Amino acid sequence: MHNLRNLLFAALGGVLMGLTPDPFSQWWLAWIALIPLWMLAQKLKVKAAIVMGFVWGCCYHGMALFWITSVHPMEWMGVPWWTSFGIATLVWVLITAWGAVLSGLWAGGMSLLTQQLNVTSRIVIACAIFSGLEIVWSWGPLYWTALGYTQSPHDLLLLQISRISGQQTMTSAIVVINGLLAEILLHKTWRERRGFTIAIIAFIAAMVSYGTWEMNRDRMTSSNGQPIKAGIIQGNFPNALTVKPKGWEIAVNNYTKGYEKLAQSGAEMIVTPETAISFLYPNYDPRREPFDRIVEKYRVPVWLGGFGTTRNPNAEDPNNYTNSLFLIDGTDRILGQYDKVRLVPIGEYIPFKPILGSLIKRLSPLRGEVDAGSSEQLVDTPWGRFIVGICYESAYPATFRFQTAAGGRLILSASNNAHFAPYMSAQHHAQDVARAIESDRWAVRATNTGYSGFVDPNGRTVWLSDVNTYETHLETVYLRDTKTLYVLWGDWLTPLLCLVSIGIYTRHRFYS
Repeated sequence: MHNLRNLLFAALGGVLMGLTPDPFSQWWLAWIALIPLWMLAQKLKVKAAIVMGFVWGCCYHGMALFWITSVHPMEWMGVPWWTSFGIATLVWVLITAWGAVLSGLWAGGMSLLTQQLNVTSRIVIACAIFSGLEIVWSWGPLYWTALGYTQSPHDLLLLQISRISGQQTMTSAIVVINGLLAEILLHKTWRERRGFTIAIIAFIAAMVSYGTWEMNRDRMTSSNGQPIKAGIIQGNFPNALTVKPKGWEIAVNNYTKGYEKLAQSGAEMIVTPETAISFLYPNYDPRREPFDRIVEKYRVPVWLGGFGTTRNPNAEDPNNYTNSLFLIDGTDRILGQYDKVRLVPIGEYIPFKPILGSLIKRLSPLRGEVDAGSSEQLVDTPWGRFIVGICYESAYPATFRFQTAAGGRLILSASNNAHFAPYMSAQHHAQDVARAIESDRWAVRATNTGYSGFVDPNGRTVWLSDVNTYETHLETVYLRDTKTLYVLWGDWLTPLLCLVSIGIYTRHRFYS
């Protein structure tokens, strides 16, 4: 019975954290949702704490990532209904479990390392472990539900602290407040509780003051920089039509019509979504000819989402291709190109190919695989260097930070979320809002079915499309050359926390 109560207590915390992102958007719960796991980790042995952390993580990541199941049904790709259901369910379970390992290790580490320490030391180590684990997690192919993302796009005031050291700044702040609140519940004397309460008030006041300063300062300077009239075409093209000749005709027509409208409205640059016209480029294709002709007529540069011939000389399969954005203006040259780096497992490449290759080949519609672009590629344009991400890459702050530090002046994010539930698109928008704040850059988001939008450097959404609608929109954005502390130094906070934590634990272990 005691173990059951602990499990339910841990699950409660995970459910509260699962309510923070869309579709529930109860972002404020993140500041209390870690309390149960913190309290359990201070009284349980390591193995039991790991179990509690895993339960907490299953609830959080399972709720936040439930949208992955909306990829079912995949009958339009030739996958039978029950097979599709099984694949969607299995992928959801595996991704949830992968995230739950993170919180399990954190709780185990807290139990092992911090039970005998004072509260200040405990909090420093807690932040170091959680931030460190998130960084390691981000090196892999499955990364979305970091603690910091729970605050976007609703808590813009506090999100400004991510300019200091990126997403891990917000993750650490969430851990600090949860830890102090948990310690209030764990300690019984009023004197101790009063000290923790004062610390919470001071910490929140510091974050609010910094956020207010940044937002007021940037409210006056967000239009600083070179203006450019950017247009977005949201094609609203169902993925089921991509395998039908009639569907290709509809896609070309939608983007041709949208391009002409924006060009006539004075657009200086137009952005289309990921794989907007899904033919190989720059190969000539008669099916794409209406779009090519309209670009030749107006000569307004357009970022065309499509596929490119692999530039990887080591590609094993001659059918391999790249998922790319091409900047074209109706001439024979490509003004800029970005090849997607972070690929979706199974959807774009086969993970663990020596083991799973033959099985996945039978289930996947891919004839070849998508080759990843270089992680160090930089995109130069007639307006200077841009920061570009395609779809899933929005979850990876380091990708955007690298391009910004190298001189990127504007964020372009192109995605195709047509096969997922609308609240996945809302979460995707939240990721790009966070990237805009960290980088102090305007962001232009072009998606197939929504949400497309324009975001200013403080994360304010200037315009947002509806979902599952065909739309075009023109907005003036600004190219900027500022550098936040995060852009200059990267995530310096996590290594610092880890070094201080090692010193704290060494001193406790050998000198106390």
